[in-house]
Amino acid sequence: MAKSYDKKVRPREFQEGDLILKKILPLLGEDQSKWAPNYDGPYVVKKALSGGALLLSRMDEEDLVRPVNSNSVKKYYVVKNLFCIKRMIS
Repeated sequence: MAKSYDKKVRPREFQEGDLILKKILPLLGEDQSKWAPNYDGPYVVKKALSGGALLLSRMDEEDLVRPVNSNSVKKYYVVKNLFCIKRMIS
């Protein structure tokens, strides 16, 4: 069973300069509503450490104090407005 799982899993690798979103982890005793945001960001990867830890900084170059595990982040992709692209083509 582990063999078939390992075939399909893709390791997520982050490089310096990648834009990511960090998962907002609920604190004990804190009520989180259904419509509350799940991710915070975007952040910039300052350094990717071994073992999957990431050092992050905000877009205004302010560093976060603690490293973040790569399991609690996802890549942030900038999607260009299709309307503007169609307008530029025509």
